[in-house]
Amino acid sequence: MYGCETQWLVLREERRLRVFENGVLGKVFGSKRAEVPGEWRRLHKEFCDLYCTPNVIGVMKLRRMRCVGHVARMWGSRDAFRVLVGRSDGRRIVGRPRHIYEKNIKWVFKKWDVDLDWIDLAQDRDRWWAVVHAVMNLRFP
Repeated sequence: MYGCETQWLVLREERRLRVFENGVLGKVFGSKRAEVPGEWRRLHKEFCDLYCTPNVIGVMKLRRMRCVGHVARMWGSRDAFRVLVGRSDGRRIVGRPRHIYEKNIKWVFKKWDVDLDWIDLAQDRDRWWAVVHAVMNLRFP
């Protein structure tokens, strides 16, 4: 989980993390004897009931939004804020424009159906956490 605040995952990486997490939980909880004597079955759907902490992807997204809120509350001249919103001094390199961090954040808020300016929302820490936790609780059991 080190450095997950700044890493954006693609769907293939999210799927691989979920498969890995389910494999680890399968090894930890093992198999269960079925109602029919002598038959064993793997626990697949019961992991949420047995292990009620948030999944790896949910924790990564929550930490990312915590970091985004923290950096958005910084002053505009700080380097971390300039990297977050994609404003840097100098010329950009030739070629395809890079995806900037701010576009990813706007995409996440659009996906959540939140029509608020995320920088203004982050200035009020309590409101920021209320929105982030409400959306995370809706999207991730």
